[in-house]
Formats: sequence, C-alpha cells, structure tokens
Amino acid sequence: MTQLTALVTGSSRGIGAAIASGLRARGVTVIGHATRAVDSDTIPADLTDPAAPSRIWDEALARSPSGRIDLLVNNAGLFQPNPLALSDIEWLDNWEDTLRINLTAAAELSRFAVKHWLAGQRDGRIVHIASRAGYRGDSPDHWHYAAAKGGMIAMHKTIARQYAARGVMSYAICPGFTDTAMAGDYLASRGGPGLLADIPLGRVATPEEIATMAVFCALDAPESMTGAVLDANGASYVR
Repeated sequence: MTQLTALVTGSSRGIGAAIASGLRARGVTVIGHATRAVDSDTIPADLTDPAAPSRIWDEALARSPSGRIDLLVNNAGLFQPNPLALSDIEWLDNWEDTLRINLTAAAELSRFAVKHWLAGQRDGRIVHIASRAGYRGDSPDHWHYAAAKGGMIAMHKTIARQYAARGVMSYAICPGFTDTAMAGDYLASRGGPGLLADIPLGRVATPEEIATMAVFCALDAPESMTGAVLDANGASYVR
C-alpha cells in the first residue's frame, strides 16, 4: 500500500499536535506547520503573511517522500478578543489577521491541494477544523472568529459538492470548547467552571477526541460522507 503524506497546519500544539500524532500512529507521513520553527518535521510560517500558504505548500511537496500531498488538515487558528471599544484601525487589524489565518490561508491551501489532485488525476482529502461558533456564533469580542469559521464551513461544503466526482473529499469538524492553550484564557475570562453549565456533557472536549474524528475523516470515512460537518461540543449546540 502506498504511504500517504499529510500536511497539517498548526501542528505544534493542541488539536493539531494530537492530529499529527494520530496520523503518524496510522503510518502516515506528516509534514507539520507552526508559526515558528519547533522541529525538523515542521515548516515555520506566519499565516498573517499573504505569501505564507504558497511557501508552505511548495515546501511540503518538496519534503514529501512521494512528491505529493494526499491529505490536508486545515487546523491552524487564531482566537483572540476584538472588543468593540478598540480604535477603528485596531479593530480592523484584528479582524483581518483572524480572517487571514482562520479562513484565507485555509482557502489558499485548499485551492493548492485541489489543483494538485485534479492535475494528477489522483484522490485527496481535506479535513477542516472549524468551530461551533460557525453555526452558533460567539461572544461580543469574537465576531471575527465566528465569521471566519462560518466561512470555512461554507467553503468546505462547496469543495465537497464541486469535486466529489473527481475524487476530492472534504470533511469538517466543529468543536466547541476544547482543552487547549488557545481556549484556556477564554474559558477563564468567561467564568471558568460556570461556563460548563452550558455544556450538558459537563466538560470540554479533549484534543485527542477531536483528533480521533479528524483521523477518521482523513483515513476511514466513507466517500459518501463527503460534505459532512461533525459536531463535538458536548451537546452545547445541537442541530
């Protein structure tokens, strides 16, 4: 069986690190990405730089033992508050950074992947790590985050509908709160344990739970499931 190669963005910690570990455990060659260099298996690139997605893709192809990328996991994300009281330029800068990292970079990498697979007449899969916020919305300080994740979900559905017949499958996962460094400060700022009252399960998800879903989508999900959005929010938002 041909060894698969995956590109996983935001792979140095949290959900991304758990996904990379889960894929490696299944024999997949994983090329990671992080904002700063962390190890020889990880491509350093700041996704606020418009040229970063192209550099990441080209370097990932160059590093791939097979010269191809079979799986793309769009996981990298920015989750920072953007209060209404900020100055106009501060608010806009925060909006644009979040949209670029959470949506535009994912769109560019998805485009490179789809073009790669169509040109080579080969199958490929994309797994998008979106968010409950894309459906439910988020706090008054996180319009930008909710908008970006909503856009990711719409992009995912479009990719699934347009390219399934040519072997390109797309899956999306929408976590609620997850026990990562990115969410920790937010949980504390919103009352910590009090916030759990909104989660019927009584706890937030673990990175490993999200990784289990992502690895399933990347390797095991039936093709007929393309276009699906999987929720992982402890029943805090059901639809």
